[in-house]
Amino acid sequence: MSDELLVDADGPVLRVRFNRPAQRNAMSWSMYDGLVAAIDRAESDPAIRVVVLRGAGTEAFVAGTDIAQFTEFTSGEDGVAYERRMEAVFGRLEACSVPTVAAISGYCVGAGLAIAAACDLRVATGTARFGVPVARTLGNCLAMNTASMLVFHLGPSRAKDVLLRARMLTAEQGHDAGFVHELCAVDELDAVVASVTERLVAHAPLTMWASKEAIRRLRLASMPDGDDLVRTVFGSDDFHRGVRAFIDKTPHTWSGS
Repeated sequence: MSDELLVDADGPVLRVRFNRPAQRNAMSWSMYDGLVAAIDRAESDPAIRVVVLRGAGTEAFVAGTDIAQFTEFTSGEDGVAYERRMEAVFGRLEACSVPTVAAISGYCVGAGLAIAAACDLRVATGTARFGVPVARTLGNCLAMNTASMLVFHLGPSRAKDVLLRARMLTAEQGHDAGFVHELCAVDELDAVVASVTERLVAHAPLTMWASKEAIRRLRLASMPDGDDLVRTVFGSDDFHRGVRAFIDKTPHTWSGS
């Protein structure tokens, strides 16, 4: 396992730490692969009863996918392939047979928000910020699966507000929306997460699995295909110029093409 993703068993709890604090824990391809491997490990070890995901440091949980990787994209098909890969990762996390808890401090943005949404429970500090600001940063879009998770957790009206205005929700707003289950101070995060995991460990594993699986199936039951949306947006000049402007930290004006 790469040092970018640290995975350790602590009794019945498997702890997964996104470990790129200098990059606000932005996800590399190997980190996504490592996350899937961690879920596989949790399910293959009968001693593991809970998985906890957390970012290194306090500045970010995960601040999305590492943008430098998007410079490799040359067409809309690259975007479709990327989003299918993301759907596989988020889907594997969401379908994990043991409960998953996201411990969030600081930025939880883009793919980071999707990772948190794919978890069963979310504990956040008052510094947490939630959003998908791609309308003002990169000019890409969400795949249908990620949009479905956002709408499922926040409702369509709030999801549109977050996406169209590129709004960042505060920790309090996330809690009010029901997305954050426990809100605490930064120095209380360890204790609150421990309280949540202790309760989960004490509960019936099959009951919890059936409950989370039923809810997952309900979310997926009415999800349409959205590859045409991804293909159009990721294949646009706006996206390719937006990625370069983001990396170069230069101004960019959107053209809609």
